[in-house]
Amino acid sequence: MTGVPVGCIDNVNEVTIPTLLQYGAAISSETCCRGSGRTGSERVHPLIPAPVDERACTVIIPAYNEEGRILPLLASLEAFPWTVIVVCDGTDRTADAVETFAADHPGMALTCLRFDHRLGKGGGVLAGIRAATTGYVGFLDADGSTAPDQMARLFDQLGEVDGAIGSRWVPGAILSVPQGLLRRLQSRVFNLLIRLLFHLNYRDTQCGAKVFRRSALAGVLPQMVSTGFEFDVELLWRLSRAGFRVAEVPIVWADHGGSKVGGSDALSMAESLVRLRFSGRSV
Repeated sequence: MTGVPVGCIDNVNEVTIPTLLQYGAAISSETCCRGSGRTGSERVHPLIPAPVDERACTVIIPAYNEEGRILPLLASLEAFPWTVIVVCDGTDRTADAVETFAADHPGMALTCLRFDHRLGKGGGVLAGIRAATTGYVGFLDADGSTAPDQMARLFDQLGEVDGAIGSRWVPGAILSVPQGLLRRLQSRVFNLLIRLLFHLNYRDTQCGAKVFRRSALAGVLPQMVSTGFEFDVELLWRLSRAGFRVAEVPIVWADHGGSKVGGSDALSMAESLVRLRFSGRSV
């Protein structure tokens, strides 16, 4: 696999990037024609799905102050022929570490996007999506709780569906190191709130491993307003409303601790989601 390390880009808005909508139109043969009278739940795909080319996949890693964890994750990703985009918006030396790793591993298609202000988890993912140019795009938490081979399993699903999300709460999932009791309780309460507010049937909207066809993202990103940890829920909600098919896939997952989501973040997420559901806007 060959790739060109781009190093750190200080302002992603200065980079010439094909728009998502143009790209979505270019590969519209992957999705159904919305003027055909079919509903989203009846989306048409080939009888024998074409295999997903790993070289057509991009993994985005939002990395807020992840200097202590980013290098082992990058080393584990080197074995896969994906494009990797790390979005750095913190105050430590994460971006410097990524830039150094890119220089030392010229065969890896690794880009670092550096921002001097906080984007939020969702804002970081959005910045990475805008910079991506491949037909399949996913995002992965920087904590290493989900191994790259699990992301590969998710990308493999995109021959049949528009998106695939890793889940810790469906049959077949393996939690090699489970969360603590309080975290698990918070997770289940949050999931109940999501089901009540958005009528989403997913058991796990917050697992940090998700992949999508870029054409599907193009259909909903112009409507997205969330930039925090609630971003995942809004994205799944808008994809569902637009008729895209997203599969929930059991994964192997290990709690590595050091979560950036605190008690105040959880309350902020809940407030933002309530406002989003009833006004269409986040806080």
